[in-house]
Amino acid sequence: MADVLTPEQRHKNMSHIRSKDTSIEVTLRKALWHKGYRYRKNYKELKGKPDIAITKYQIAIFCDSEFFHGKDWPELEKRLLKGTNSEYWYGKIKRNMEWDEEVNQTLYGAGWIVLRFWGSDIKKHLDKCLQTIDEAVFDRKMMDY
Repeated sequence: MADVLTPEQRHKNMSHIRSKDTSIEVTLRKALWHKGYRYRKNYKELKGKPDIAITKYQIAIFCDSEFFHGKDWPELEKRLLKGTNSEYWYGKIKRNMEWDEEVNQTLYGAGWIVLRFWGSDIKKHLDKCLQTIDEAVFDRKMMDY
């Protein structure tokens, strides 16, 4: 699939992508707040600055976009290698996936539960994401007894 946008149009689109307060983050945060969970946004005290950190239970939550974090990597990899500026995008997304794994290992090692949700799951299956978070909180509460 060829890019139908000019390089200038593509640049403009990409420059408007946010790293904080994305729609998927806001959706999940509002639902958590409504359920009574209190959290920190973009918690700088932890490696990777989790989008949401429920510090009381040591739960770090990341809301990952499919493209930038390499969902369905074998398929995405093929598309990237055929596309424009493929070397840059392939390297960037590959490094993002490696960084995500480094962050996971560091946080696990520090005793945190790490949850990662794809943007599409937050949009389509918010209830399942919340259930996963509820289960992590329950597990933490059980460990405290």
